[in-house]
Order: sequence, then C-alpha cells, then structure tokens
Amino acid sequence: MPAALMEIPRIKKLKQPFVGQLIKELRQQLDLTQEELANSLEVSFSSISRWERGKSKPSSAASKLIETKLTELGERGEKLLKQYATESNS
Repeated sequence: MPAALMEIPRIKKLKQPFVGQLIKELRQQLDLTQEELANSLEVSFSSISRWERGKSKPSSAASKLIETKLTELGERGEKLLKQYATESNS
C-alpha cells in the first residue's frame, strides 16, 4: 500500500510506555505545561502525569482530543504518532 494511503495509527492502540512518551513529546512540541495540556483536554493535571509516567492510558474521548492536537501539528504530529506506533508494535 502506498505510504500516502496507509492508515494513521490510533492512540488507543499504542502500548505503554509509548503512549506516555508520545503525550509528553506532543506536550513539549506544543510548548505546554502538564497543567496547560490538561486544561486543553479537559482532564486533570494528575491524568497527564499518570499518562506520561506510563501508569495509565487516556480514555477514548481523551485519545480523540490528543489525536486532534497531533493533527494540528501537521506533518510533525503525524511523524510522532507513526514513530511511537512503530516502537509500540516492535
């Protein structure tokens, strides 16, 4: 399948610690604190902290919002998601 037609991986399919690493890198690329990202995703600061430390994974609703943030980054966001999906599946 050509690269342009490949399905973009979903956050919910990533394993820990990769989803946490992805969220942390996304937050850093957006130049946000954990609290600022939490506010933009309408979750608690402690949720962001738990996700980034690999202690839990985002809910389906939060995952969709995170995917929206990745989309807003354009190509950088797509590369991030693909990178961590590849590592998660290794």
